[in-house]
Amino acid sequence: MPKPVVAIVGRPNVGKSTLFNKLIGTRLSIVDDTPGVTRDRIYGDCEWLGHKFLLVDTGGIEPYSNDVILSQMRSQAQIAIETADVIILVTDIRCGVVASDQDVANMLQKSGKPIVLCVNKCDKIGSPDPEFYEFYNLGLGEPFGVSSIHGLGTGDLLDEVVSYFPENAEDDDVDDDIINVAIIGKPNVGKSSLVNRISGTNRAIVSDIAGTTRDTTDTYIENAYGKFNFIDTAGLRRKSRVNDEIEKYSIIRARMAVERANVCVIMIDATEGFTEQDSKVAGIAIEQGKACIIAVNKWDAIEKDGNTMKEYRDKLAIDFSFMSYAPIMFISAQTGQRIDKLYEMITFVHSQNSMRISTGKLNEILGMATARVQPPTDKGKRLKIYYMTQASTRPPTFVFFVNNAELFHFSYQRYLENQIREVFGLDGTPVRFIVRERGEGKK
Repeated sequence: MPKPVVAIVGRPNVGKSTLFNKLIGTRLSIVDDTPGVTRDRIYGDCEWLGHKFLLVDTGGIEPYSNDVILSQMRSQAQIAIETADVIILVTDIRCGVVASDQDVANMLQKSGKPIVLCVNKCDKIGSPDPEFYEFYNLGLGEPFGVSSIHGLGTGDLLDEVVSYFPENAEDDDVDDDIINVAIIGKPNVGKSSLVNRISGTNRAIVSDIAGTTRDTTDTYIENAYGKFNFIDTAGLRRKSRVNDEIEKYSIIRARMAVERANVCVIMIDATEGFTEQDSKVAGIAIEQGKACIIAVNKWDAIEKDGNTMKEYRDKLAIDFSFMSYAPIMFISAQTGQRIDKLYEMITFVHSQNSMRISTGKLNEILGMATARVQPPTDKGKRLKIYYMTQASTRPPTFVFFVNNAELFHFSYQRYLENQIREVFGLDGTPVRFIVRERGEGKK
């Protein structure tokens, strides 16, 4: 059976994200005093008393708000509630029971799911404040006093949560066939629209307000092309514009999303073309050795003639010359244009990033390459490359054993990289070189 799902819900600014972070042990969710900071659903693995489950943080529920963002937050929370096995309703002892708490409680009771009532911000040790007992009026049974900042009472809360799990609930086996795909790019290039098109549902909040997605969200897809987990990320802004805590956390999480990914889809806006931000986004993926695809979105919005795509591709080849190995695709998240081809390309570049080449074949290519272009010399000393081998994959990493590492100039490394790519492909993936002098100890 799959892991049980536990959703944390409640009105805005009662401490849901702080509780979420405390329970999973990492700062994955944004925590801020601004109501409505957490917008999309966020998932995190959690374990208690041997029970593994998926914890879901949600945006605050405002039952009667007409605000476009708050309305979509309510829809996102409703989706989390529908998919949850157990629901934690978070309230605030400092505010007492307010009308919104009762409205949310009534909504949750209609779901028919087990509900655990959490009264947050009970920071005192000992007997609860008199205000604590009014939470019985919500009709959800015994409330659990918790201080999500200090972790007080979280053990009793989790004891109650796991008591509702089926006895045979087990976590899924790890599936190595799943390709984790991070969709990255500057704000408002259509990342969330692509996720929604891929999944066929309104998985992430989509609006034309730049920066709407502040949290990373996961979407699992299984189809004829394979198994994929798409990670939608907040748009990365220039650091000079990152002047509040919310945006800082978003960038940190976007970097974490790239770390989790096998493949990065770097989305750029066809109507704007290449920008400095696009190069910085790509740089994050390169630093971490991820397979990459450059996806030019909103291609349907471009007026075309017979040479438009070629001219655009040629210009991007210059703009992205620092990652010339990355394939370029022209897509439309709005119309679904070439989305099927995107699946194929993701699978292909993932296989290239995971490629392992035998030592014998590598040294055969090395021998031909060094015979064609002699290794460099300096002050009468010539570089000797004794042999090379592949040390690891993701990205493919090659170790060269030489007589003098200083003679192995960057230009000659680039030449050998091109020779290796010419024979073995390695499309869509960076490669790494490690140079060791003969007799140098293993690192």
